[in-house]
Amino acid sequence: MTPIANVIDLAFQIFYYALLIRIILSFFATTSHSSHFLYQLRMIVFKVTEPVLAPFRNLIPPIQVGAGYLDLSPLIALVLLNIVRNLILSLL
Repeated sequence: MTPIANVIDLAFQIFYYALLIRIILSFFATTSHSSHFLYQLRMIVFKVTEPVLAPFRNLIPPIQVGAGYLDLSPLIALVLLNIVRNLILSLL
């Protein structure tokens, strides 16, 4: 791989892991008083991933499941992220 392809691949991997962290953190109720580290991590990951997830959420709103909601936007973003990554890397 070329150096530019390595940088692009790394950027996609970082964003991929940020989405995975967001999915995992969504299972934990965090407030600024409960766990400062988890709260800060959640805020950072949210700010990084939300611009990508918001358009997907507008297309497919969260589904109500019992008392909570199931947000499919991170899963859709993960799939499309992988497709775009593979497409870009194949062009380089």
